[in-house]
Amino acid sequence: MPIATPAQYRAMLDAAQKGGYAYPAINVTSITTINGSLRAFAEAKSDGIIQVSTGGGEFASGTCVKDAAFGAIILAEAAHRLAEKYDVLVALHTDHCHPAKVDSFLKPLLQASRERIAAGKGPLFQSHMFDGSVVALDENLKLSRELLKECADLDIILEIEAGCVGGEEDGHDTSGLPSEKLYTTPEDMLEVYEALSPIGRFLFAATFGNVHGTYKPGAVKLRPEILRDGQAAVMAKHGATAEMDLVFHGGSGSDLSDIRETLDYGVVKMNIDTDTQYAFTRPIVSHICQNIEGVLRIDGEVGDKKQYDPRSYLKKAEVSLANRLKVACDDLRSTGRTIFGSV
Repeated sequence: MPIATPAQYRAMLDAAQKGGYAYPAINVTSITTINGSLRAFAEAKSDGIIQVSTGGGEFASGTCVKDAAFGAIILAEAAHRLAEKYDVLVALHTDHCHPAKVDSFLKPLLQASRERIAAGKGPLFQSHMFDGSVVALDENLKLSRELLKECADLDIILEIEAGCVGGEEDGHDTSGLPSEKLYTTPEDMLEVYEALSPIGRFLFAATFGNVHGTYKPGAVKLRPEILRDGQAAVMAKHGATAEMDLVFHGGSGSDLSDIRETLDYGVVKMNIDTDTQYAFTRPIVSHICQNIEGVLRIDGEVGDKKQYDPRSYLKKAEVSLANRLKVACDDLRSTGRTIFGSV
């Protein structure tokens, strides 16, 4: 099955919202990580989301090129072809894009989708994230409205963020922010809904103490009730159909009880990167340590080609990533709930 169409992607989000589950959204940087992601979703019989960050796109373009948009296009085109071999629905998404990178990252990707649509194909990505949390909310929403209009014209969903996810990811560090910046208020959520809902469908990354990265138990103080209260404020004024599609950023290492609670409040997408990065790297380290004399040409020896062939350890990395992503499907209750074939 090719990558989900815009209509199928909307049906995925509707099904998750109605069914009380969410999709893991995994960041990828290579063909190997795309394959591991597709394998996981297929084995879990779960639909899912594959996403590319600006740093991931830059890496994929090559260390000499360093063009984030170009690399994201390469990964997305590869995913479109690779997904044809699987019987689940997968959507493509881009992760945090701050205002300073809209022209160099988001705009070229929208243009790539525009060209695909003109050629009779669907958009390259089904959704994009604009992260305007680095500016005041009124400026954030002004920029978001402009981008959502452009996305809606292409049948693409826009994800926005109000409030800031703590920690550091892809060079964006918010670790020094005051704690109140980590919590979106009900008033903020109502303002977001009223600004964007007349334009088109959007995803909203409200913040409730979540932090990028992984931490020891008790280090991160999540307050999922913030999502509950914000949704209640919106629906009290605009009706039950106004419930927003929420996104959980910084989910790696979270307590399962906190993860599951957010599903009750409208979370339909949870980003996963730190834990799958570790799952990918761990078997590579083990392979090198266990086969050091074959991997290295020690004391003039020739080593063992089978052990230093990158495929020998990247296969293990792909499987390990897939296994960790299947845990995320279980945690988010998406396992066994693919809508492939029904839409």
